[in-house]
Amino acid sequence: MTEYKDLGTDEMRALYDALEKQYEQYCALGLELNMARGKPSPAQLDLSMPLLGCVNSTSDYHAEDGTDCRNYGVLAGLPEARALIADMLDVTPEQVVVCGASSLNVMFDTIARAWITGLGGQTPWSQLDSVKFICPAPGYDRHFAICEHFGIEMIPIELGEDGPDVAQVAELVADPAVKGIWCVPQYANPCGYTYSDEVVRGLAALKPAAGDFRLFWDNAYVVHHLYDDPAQQDHVLNVIDACAEAGNPDMVFEFCSTSKVTLPGAGISAFVSSVANANEMLAAMGAQTIGFDKLNQLRHVRFLHDADGVAAHMSKHAELLRPRFETVLEIFEEDLGDTGIGTWTKPRGGYFISFTGLDGTAKATVAKAKEAGVALTGAGATWPYGDDPHDSNIRIAPSYPSLDELAQAAHIFTVCARMAALEKLLAE
Repeated sequence: MTEYKDLGTDEMRALYDALEKQYEQYCALGLELNMARGKPSPAQLDLSMPLLGCVNSTSDYHAEDGTDCRNYGVLAGLPEARALIADMLDVTPEQVVVCGASSLNVMFDTIARAWITGLGGQTPWSQLDSVKFICPAPGYDRHFAICEHFGIEMIPIELGEDGPDVAQVAELVADPAVKGIWCVPQYANPCGYTYSDEVVRGLAALKPAAGDFRLFWDNAYVVHHLYDDPAQQDHVLNVIDACAEAGNPDMVFEFCSTSKVTLPGAGISAFVSSVANANEMLAAMGAQTIGFDKLNQLRHVRFLHDADGVAAHMSKHAELLRPRFETVLEIFEEDLGDTGIGTWTKPRGGYFISFTGLDGTAKATVAKAKEAGVALTGAGATWPYGDDPHDSNIRIAPSYPSLDELAQAAHIFTVCARMAALEKLLAE
C-alpha cells in the first residue's frame, strides 16, 4: 500500500469516502466499547477472589508476631506485609511503609506533607514563591492532576524509549524551585517504556539546587510482565540502591501497590525510601491515622506469600492480558502498517499502548471514536495541563474489553485514525 501522503488528491478522497461508509456502519450499531482506562477485566479480578477467604470469621486473624489485626496500631504495616513489599522491590523491610489501597493516595499525601510541613527540615512548599515539577511526557494524567491541584508548575520534557534526557533534567534541577520529577520507570504509562540503567544512575546522581528535590518513582508496573520468558521482560534498575550509591539516599520516594495485582480499591500500597525518609513519613502519619487495614495486609501476605508467589500470580494475569495486547497490535499493523499515518509502541508489560498519529489529528480521532461508541482517554491527557503540543498522542487501554469487543474497538479506532489523517492531508 502507498503511504497516504504519497496519494493523489482524488485517491485520498476516494479512500476517505470508503472509510466514511465503514464508519457510518459502525455508528449505526450503537456500540458501547471502552479502551479509556487501564481497568483489569472481570476475569482478572476473578483470579484474586480467593484472597477474600484468607482471613474470615473462622480463620486466625493474628499476625506472625501475635498482633490482633482487628485492632488499632502497627502504623508502618505488619512486619510480614513490609517484608512482602521489600521482597517485590528488593529493598529492606525497614525502608517500607505499608499504607492503604491506593498508591495514588500516598503520592497525593506525600505532596501534601511537603506542601504543609516541608521535607527534610526544608521550608514548606506552600511558603515558597514558586514550586515546579519536571513531567516526562507522554505521562500519567493523574500525576499531572496532583500538580494542578496544588498549583505546582509543570515542566514537560520528552519521554524517550530509555527514559527522560538526564542532561536536560540536570539543567532543570539547577533551579531551586524545581522540587521533583514524576517517573513511571518500568512499562511507563502510556508508552510502555522502561528506563535504562544509565538513565536510572544518571537520575540518582543528580545534584539539584533544592535540598528537598525528590524523584517521585511510581513503580506501578514493576511486576506486570506480559511474558514469562525473562528474555522478553523488562527490569528497571533498583533506584533505592542507585541513589544510596550516588550519595543521595534520601532523594527518592518510591511508590507501589497491588491495585492491578489483586483487587483495585482493595489492595495494599507502599511508600519506599531511605530509613530516614520512612521515619519522617511515619512521624507525620501519626497525626493522620492510627494504622491502615491490617486484615487486608494479612490477606495479601497469606495469598501472595512472597515475590515468587507474586510472580506466579502475575503469570495468570499475563495469560489474560497478552492476547489483548497482541490483538490490538495485529490490527494496528494490518490496518495502519503501510499508511505512514502513525506509530505505536509494542510494550512487553504494563497496561497501555501509546499511539502517535499525524500532528493535529488526536482530538479528531478521539471524537470520531466516541461518536462510533468507543471511549478513549481524552486527547491531550498524557501531557501536563491536557495540552499535547502536537495533538498527536492517544493512550490505548486494551485490558478491560473482551477479545471480541477489543478487536471491534481496535478496527473502529483505525478507521477513525485514517479518516482524521486524510482530513488533515486533504486540508494541506
